[in-house]
Amino acid sequence: MMQYFTRILNINLPEHQSAFLWGPRKTGKSTFLKSKFPDSLTFDFLDTEIFFEFSKRPFLMREQLQAKSPDVLQKPIILDEVQKIPQMLDEVHWLIENKGFRFILCGSSARKLKRGKANLLGGRAWRFEMFPLVTPELIDWELLTVLNRGLVPTHFRQKDYKKSLKAYLQDYLKEEVFAEGLTRNIPAFLRFFDALGYSHGELTNYSNIACDCGVDSKTVREYYQILVDTLMGTFVEPFKKRQNRQVISKAPKFYLFDVGVAGALTQRVIPEERGELFGKAFEHFIFMELTAYRSYSETDYKIEFWRTKSGIEVDFILGNGEVAIEVKGTNNIEKKDLFPLRAFNEEFVPKASYVVANIREERIIDKIRVVPYRKFLSELWMGKVIS
Repeated sequence: MMQYFTRILNINLPEHQSAFLWGPRKTGKSTFLKSKFPDSLTFDFLDTEIFFEFSKRPFLMREQLQAKSPDVLQKPIILDEVQKIPQMLDEVHWLIENKGFRFILCGSSARKLKRGKANLLGGRAWRFEMFPLVTPELIDWELLTVLNRGLVPTHFRQKDYKKSLKAYLQDYLKEEVFAEGLTRNIPAFLRFFDALGYSHGELTNYSNIACDCGVDSKTVREYYQILVDTLMGTFVEPFKKRQNRQVISKAPKFYLFDVGVAGALTQRVIPEERGELFGKAFEHFIFMELTAYRSYSETDYKIEFWRTKSGIEVDFILGNGEVAIEVKGTNNIEKKDLFPLRAFNEEFVPKASYVVANIREERIIDKIRVVPYRKFLSELWMGKVIS
């Protein structure tokens, strides 16, 4: 039986307001829009016939819409995979300005639009983003299932998820990167893609990756930017509230958008809730929840990390040092595990500090909350961690 999910993304558009909805491939954007706006006109540019028709003659959009009844045009008009036809945005702009139509422009990448200097509507459209599934959208879930399959809806509900994850990565490279001409050096980008495996979630060393790929550091930075622009991942920058010689202040970390996709890239299998691979995936999962909550709640806080030259590190710093979070996959938290948080707390005095762990009962040690991950996530989505 197919499993459906009620998404918590909320798009309420006032009169004359349009919107962009961005999100990685297969996160459920089209399904969500069909459910949220069942009576809206939809133009899907993945449909080959529609793609060629409007690519040759974008003005057909204007002519077709002007022939529709006023009742139909009161609802938002949905353009799916809008990045496929950048010139369509000029027509959208004209229709917004001259006819007062509302649009929801949906896609998996704004990179082609930006590179082609497409009309991004100059603030006339709000921005929304769809993420993989988040825990409030799941009725029942097991941690190992999440970490191995990831939270892209189709992958999460499939038992034979490994083939789908592999195909997802291949389709991304073929359709998002190579077909769109985002890079000319395909072999080098493939080597870079493989190199992500050992650098994922770690300090990003552009020079080392460049050596492995046979390109220069500038090109590696451009490759990372492709991943960011196509919504496949995001950088986490180091926390810099005060300049300190002991703090590494330049190298960011990079996380892919989904823990399952990261696992497929690294050919990772997590058989049990312990070990280094489990710990890294667990940290990535918590990061996914922090990122999605920031967007859906419209709180827009920074997510950073703190690390000193001696190797002391706190995984996530939220806001301007307001909340410090250390993620531990172990079920046995000892006082020595709190040393990084203690060091951060002494220097910056956050409002709250957490160890999010794979434990059953909460503890408080030196004003640090050691919290079971399910309780932490529940409090996060209720707005109790940061708001």
